Order: sequence, then structure tokens, then C-alpha cells
Amino acid sequence: MAVKKFVMMVAVVVVVMAGVVAAEGFKLCNMSEDDLETCKPAVSKPTPADPSAECCKALSGADLTCLCSYKNSETLPLLGIDPDLAMALPAKCNLTPPSQC
Repeated sequence: MAVKKFVMMVAVVVVVMAGVVAAEGFKLCNMSEDDLETCKPAVSKPTPADPSAECCKALSGADLTCLCSYKNSETLPLLGIDPDLAMALPAKCNLTPPSQC
């Protein structure tokens, strides 16, 4: 009986946590999923667009050091983002990239 209660409690915690993630959405380095989508045309091959004003605004609130940590990661390509184009984006938005990036 105690095991059944424990399993039920774990199931409730998992459902609550999934609801929190769904309500808040996906975030990466202080950029929401919508922010990332706004910048995606500027960081996607084969023909990247110039970053929009909305993209640059979203990027200005991002943690650029955190984003830089993904430059050699497989995460960005899985999101459809070219790492080299992503690393060039701060300069295109007149933002100062981290010195170690």
C-alpha cells in the first residue's frame, strides 16, 4: 500500500512539473521559444536573413555568455540553428559579444 501511495505521489509531481514547463514554455539563455523563433531566419542556412529589429531586441535581453557556451554543442543544430551564424548575430545586432566567445 505504501508503494502504491509513493508511485501516485511521484506521478502527481511529474504531472505538475510538466504543467509548469508547458505554461512557461521553452527557454534558452533568457530567450523564450518565441524569441528563438524570431531570430531563426537569421541563423538558419541556406540563405540566412538579416536579423529583424524584434530579433535584436530579444537578443539584447539574452545571456550572451550562456549562448556562447552552445557554439560547439549539438543543441543548436537540433533546433535548426547554425552555430556559426548564431555566433555572428550579436555583432549584426550591434551588441558586444562575450570576449571569450
